[in-house]
Amino acid sequence: MTEQQFKWEKFGKVFYPQSVKDKPWLKEFAQGPATLIYDDFVRVYFSCRPAADENGQYVSYSSYVDLDRQNLMSIKAIGENPILSLGEIGTFDEFGTYPVSVIPRDNKIWAYYGGWTRCESVPFNVAIGCATSDDGGKTFQRLGAGPIISYSPEEPFIMSGPKIRKFGDTYFLYYIAGKKWIIHNERPEPVYRIRLATSDDGINWIKHNRDLIETRIEADECQASPDVIYQNDQYHMFFCYRKSRDYRGKDGGYRIGYASSSDGVSWTRDDTKSGITISEEGWDSEMVAYPHVFELDGDIYMLYLGNSVGREGFGLAKLTGKLL
Repeated sequence: MTEQQFKWEKFGKVFYPQSVKDKPWLKEFAQGPATLIYDDFVRVYFSCRPAADENGQYVSYSSYVDLDRQNLMSIKAIGENPILSLGEIGTFDEFGTYPVSVIPRDNKIWAYYGGWTRCESVPFNVAIGCATSDDGGKTFQRLGAGPIISYSPEEPFIMSGPKIRKFGDTYFLYYIAGKKWIIHNERPEPVYRIRLATSDDGINWIKHNRDLIETRIEADECQASPDVIYQNDQYHMFFCYRKSRDYRGKDGGYRIGYASSSDGVSWTRDDTKSGITISEEGWDSEMVAYPHVFELDGDIYMLYLGNSVGREGFGLAKLTGKLL
C-alpha cells in the first residue's frame, strides 16, 4: 500500500435484481449505477434485462431503486416501470438503454444514455442519447429519435457509457468510444477507450477526439465508466479496465483504476491509488466494475458492479478519509 492510496470500506451488495419477482422486464442485471440525491432518499438508476426472446436475443431497460438516505443498504422503493421505452424500429436505441447518467437542470432531470442497436457482422453498436423528466426522474422523454453524440471519422462506433458532469459553466460528458473490433475464439470483441466532449448547453457538444487515459495492462486494454468527482482542488476519475480477450472471468476481468487532473481534460493515471479491488470470495471476487462515486452528507461513497458485470446487482463502499 502506498502512503497516498485511497481506502474503501465495502458494505456488500445493495440490490439483487433476481429478488424482484413482479417485473418481467427486470429479470437480471443492475448495471451502470448512477445517483440522484433527494431529501430523504438516494435514487440509483441502473440498467437491467428481461429474459431472452425466442432467438436468444436480449434487450436492456433502465430503471431505479430508492435507497434510504440514512441507511444506503436499505431499499425504500423500486421503480414501477422502466424510465424510458425502447426506441422505435430502426432507431439507435431500438434494443436497449444502457447505461444512464443524470443531472438536475432547469427544473427537469436530464438523462444521458447509451442507445443500443443490433448489427450483422458484430453483435451491437451504441450511440449516446438524451432524455428529460418532468416528474422527478420517474419517467423520461427523448429529445428526439436520434442520438446527440454519434459515430464520426475519429470515433467510428460504440459511443457509450456517458457520465454527465457540470464544472463551472461547462458541461463535461465523459464516455467511451470504440477503437476496433478483434476476433477471438471466432467471436468479435470490442476495444474501447475513455473520451470527452464539452458543451455550453448540454445539447450541442464539442468532441475532444483523443483518449484520456493511457493503457497499462496491454495495448488493447478496454476502459469504461469514467466517473469524475471534484474534491480538494482536483478532479478525480474512477474508471474500470479489462483485458481485450478472456475477460469474462477473474484473470482478465474488470478492475477499478484511478486518474487525477487539474482541469478535467488532461489526466495522470495511477491505479495504485484506487484503493478497491476484488474480494477473496463472494459476489465481487472475480471483478469490480463500473464505479460511480458520489458525495452524501460529508462522506464519499462508491457504487460498483461485481462478478459478471452486475448480473446479480451492485454493491456499496465508503471512502475512509478524503480524496486528496
